[in-house]
Amino acid sequence: MVKVVGVRFRTAGKIYYFDPCDLDLKIGDKVIVETARGIECGTIVVANQEVVDEEVVAPLKNVIRKADENDLKQVEENKKKEAEAFKICLEKIKKHELEMKLIDVEYTFDNNKILFYFTADGRVDFRELVKDLASVFRTRIELRQIGVRDEAKMIGGLGPCGRALCCCTHLSEFHPVSIKMAKEQSLSLNPAKISGTCGRLMCCLKYEQETYEYLLNRTPKVDAIVETPLGQGVVVQVNLLKGMVKVKLDNEQITDIVDYSVDDIKIVKDAEKKPDLEEKELEELEELKILED
Repeated sequence: MVKVVGVRFRTAGKIYYFDPCDLDLKIGDKVIVETARGIECGTIVVANQEVVDEEVVAPLKNVIRKADENDLKQVEENKKKEAEAFKICLEKIKKHELEMKLIDVEYTFDNNKILFYFTADGRVDFRELVKDLASVFRTRIELRQIGVRDEAKMIGGLGPCGRALCCCTHLSEFHPVSIKMAKEQSLSLNPAKISGTCGRLMCCLKYEQETYEYLLNRTPKVDAIVETPLGQGVVVQVNLLKGMVKVKLDNEQITDIVDYSVDDIKIVKDAEKKPDLEEKELEELEELKILED
């Protein structure tokens, strides 16, 4: 077991483990830490705890100290520098006529490096831009191309639900999302209705997928043959969340369609899954989007 603290550098960003070095740290404390890209200021989101060695990426970096007033002033000054650097970079991009969209600028705490995040439809030859920026800022420059989901995470906004985007409030990592999830949750396969502001499938499709998979495994499909207390019949409608099915009985005396709980029937022969042309086309479209990222 290894004693660690969890540190985050952005809101809803990934949590990184550091060695607390016997410091008494609480959630919400600002700390100065050593990272792979230099000295950074982050926020404690996981207090001192022990984790198994396999969860830690070796070698474990140290927490240098708690951030003091001077450190916090440095962070505020860096934010002002980032806003100025953003304007300058936009001018340089326009000067070099590059097909790229600048998203964000980030100074490392010690000012040893400036990171410029951008999106573009393809590869961009930004070598001359880097030289130009280096001559202006006199420090190390890094241009990092990101995908549309990372763009939405950095910029923020409101989702179709009217709430702040999950990716910029609490979702620290992106999980794979597929058209199959929308299909199994009986959602519209219209891309406009199941896509987020980033243009990709909504991350929230993942939230209830495990429950839907469980319900689908125990619920007969439409056209399945089932055994009921009144004899065999064919399923004509399914309500997955209520656990109810409508069954047309093979009984001449009972012509009405009868409602049954899934627990009260037994599957004799489940219906085969029919190929869905629309679903296949949407899956191909989503695959192309992923490749573009």
